[in-house]
Amino acid sequence: MMELKWTSKALSDVVRLYDFLAQTNPLAAARAVQSLTKAPTCLRTNPRLGEQIFQFEPREVRRIFVAEYEVRYEIQDATIYLLRLWHTREHH
Repeated sequence: MMELKWTSKALSDVVRLYDFLAQTNPLAAARAVQSLTKAPTCLRTNPRLGEQIFQFEPREVRRIFVAEYEVRYEIQDATIYLLRLWHTREHH
């Protein structure tokens, strides 16, 4: 089974999304953060589940969608690094 590691940028993204959502609905913010932190665990057994983003080659960067959020990650040997996440309506 692969190891899952959160980068500091990905963790900052979670905090930023929570803070934004909590302004209007703290319960929805908590639920969103819970699903965003739980969803990537399925990658430990199926790391290539997400669509590959070829613009980052030779790095193996992929993405999955969790509800309306995009989660980008990179596979390096036996480790999956969660790189960034954001709402699909945000500009990146």
